[in-house]
Amino acid sequence: MSAEGSPAHRSGFACFVGRPNAGKSTLTNALVGGKIAITSSKPQTTRHAIRGLVNRDDAQLILIDTPGLHKPHTLLGERLNALVRSTWSEVDTIGMCLPANESVGEGDKFLMRELAELQKTGQGRKKPIFAISTKIDLVKPDRLRDHLLSIQQASADLGLQFQEIIPVSAVADDQVELLADLLIATLPEGPALYPEGQLTDEPEETLIAEIIREAALEGVRDELPHSIAVVVDEMVPRPDRPEHKPLIDVRVNVYVERDSQKGIIIGKQGARLRQIGSDSRSQIEKILGTPVYLDLHVKVAKEWQRDPKQLRKLGF
Repeated sequence: MSAEGSPAHRSGFACFVGRPNAGKSTLTNALVGGKIAITSSKPQTTRHAIRGLVNRDDAQLILIDTPGLHKPHTLLGERLNALVRSTWSEVDTIGMCLPANESVGEGDKFLMRELAELQKTGQGRKKPIFAISTKIDLVKPDRLRDHLLSIQQASADLGLQFQEIIPVSAVADDQVELLADLLIATLPEGPALYPEGQLTDEPEETLIAEIIREAALEGVRDELPHSIAVVVDEMVPRPDRPEHKPLIDVRVNVYVERDSQKGIIIGKQGARLRQIGSDSRSQIEKILGTPVYLDLHVKVAKEWQRDPKQLRKLGF
């Protein structure tokens, strides 16, 4: 408690983990109250540990949305898994997301074993770990009850101690605020670590690249999402524009691994690439607060997911 008797201010870090497509990014956006992480029906769309900020009078919760932990088939996959595990060691509390519309499967149990091991080694002994049953708007009450029981049973079998199991729907805004309360209650006392009103510490270039990648993911075949990488090459104000009518030129490279994939992204007579630009532009203008001219180029970086040099160049 503070000297005046009001509750002390808390601040700290929490991360969401889960297998791919468990609803982590949608939940992060719902808690933050703005779009900072891309969401897609395609699994493994998150590639960075994105920080989102939940600012309240009594607390600042810094949320880290991690890539989905998965069995890696490429060097990129191995690096994403390493990113997830390093994030666990840095945060104050962990939330494991399990979608209510899917059974608790081997992927979930693999992750539970990893978290149980974290608790056993002492690194996670004092670290609260919550089970979050996501997407509850997609299931009926009896299915949700069975899902919660199966989480409880699986964690008991694997020796993982959840602080609490909480059902939420980010889409329906059901129990999202309660989840924030529970996470904040586990944080240490301390001042805000970021300026008030800020939603994320991600650079504008990263957010813009992610928005374009999200647009590029829509409607593509299952094997293509993992082959797409987006890099913002340049963002410069158009020099000949008057002050009251600014325009920013945003030049972006979309990388794929094969020539055939390049054709898919560009589409017939460039129609698909134009659609990607159209879908992205308004969100980019919202981030930059000014009109933009979006210049998209599609390039081939052969087998970049397996090439250490190319991974470095693309920011992994």
